[in-house]
Amino acid sequence: MGTPRSEPAQLSVRIDQWLWSARLVKTRSDAAAACRSGHVSINGKRAKPSSPVAVGDRVEAFVSSRRREVVVTTLITKRVGAAVAADCFDDHSPPPPERESTDGADVVFAARERGSGRPTKRDRRQLDRLRGRR
Repeated sequence: MGTPRSEPAQLSVRIDQWLWSARLVKTRSDAAAACRSGHVSINGKRAKPSSPVAVGDRVEAFVSSRRREVVVTTLITKRVGAAVAADCFDDHSPPPPERESTDGADVVFAARERGSGRPTKRDRRQLDRLRGRR
């Protein structure tokens, strides 16, 4: 199970299927939506979900609020483990932005005491105001 599944006679794969198989997106429908909205390009050209991708193609995608630039090294059609999927492309993406945190600890936004029950209508309105929803 250590090698990616690829057919020797297969010369290309749909881009939405490859993005999902290589674990660049969580679902295939997310990959198709990214293609339809113009966030995916193959060798500098905008890609439709059905656009073929082949070994050696440069895929640029804006997914999960991050720009990804990869070169396809292996064609796969089935979703594989993360370690195997990482071997299917060469990543040339810029590094992800640093996460902001205060003194190394994560900030808790709206914590409630355990066992205090459901928030009241007043509590929900206060949370909405804090979050900027109203």
